[in-house]
Amino acid sequence: MNISLPADTFGADATTTEDELDLAGIHPIFAKAPQSVSFNKLRKRLIRQVRQAITDFDMLKGQKRWLVGLSGGKDSYGLLAILLDLKWRGLLPVELIACNLDQGQPNFPKHVLPDYLTAIGVEHRIEYRDTYSIVKEKVPSGGTYCSLCSRLRRGNLYRIAREEGCDALVLGHHREDILETFFMNFFHGGRLSAMPAKLLNDEKDLFVMRPLAYVAEDDMARFAQAMEFPIIPCDLCGSQDGLQRNAMKDMLAGIEAKMPGRKDAMLRALGHVDASHLLDPKLFDFSALHISKDS
Repeated sequence: MNISLPADTFGADATTTEDELDLAGIHPIFAKAPQSVSFNKLRKRLIRQVRQAITDFDMLKGQKRWLVGLSGGKDSYGLLAILLDLKWRGLLPVELIACNLDQGQPNFPKHVLPDYLTAIGVEHRIEYRDTYSIVKEKVPSGGTYCSLCSRLRRGNLYRIAREEGCDALVLGHHREDILETFFMNFFHGGRLSAMPAKLLNDEKDLFVMRPLAYVAEDDMARFAQAMEFPIIPCDLCGSQDGLQRNAMKDMLAGIEAKMPGRKDAMLRALGHVDASHLLDPKLFDFSALHISKDS
């Protein structure tokens, strides 16, 4: 993935970034990571893109402690590893606590995450809340679970973040998640809206951060496979076919296959909005337009 962002975005330490990444010593989460040239290039690219997002969206301002949402999927594992790598090298001056919300999904292997996080020495909290039963009860047969499941999960994670004294909830949504959400809102919601990289919650006491905003899903998949994370599948919504998000994912994959680089172009477009060329009078004062005539 090539975002084509300014070379000096990181500020004064940008020239030392590559050297910093080559320092001896690694966080224990990387103890069994491949030593190949291709993996090191991938790892450096992911770190560069995460640092870019952290800088672009001023994610560190006033931050002391982050709650990192850990679902057991490839993206949240990858996010945690990258953040730990940055912190290990002194490039992320915040405390991290990993958190998994066990939602009572069938066949959920409760031992996997605590065993893994304990083995690599990561501070963590595992919390059980049976939101699965609520979702099954409230959603009619044939309906999709994701929306309600997500709302219940988010509410609990906000609560946990407050209890743990965190300033932000940090999530593993990547480039494709953002683009898919944009097109879901575009086609089905009738609005131009996506997942922001930085969001203040409704109560205005917590930020929601998405440091993987510039990261491609394919890169996260390769990274997770190389790192051999103990992936936990979602048996709740993963078994449902025909979800709108899957349709958006297929559409974007088809566009990218025919016109490589379009996903990057779409992501850049979300950061270059020209309100005067859209149709929302709340964003642009069309009534203030007037013709200037020479006297």
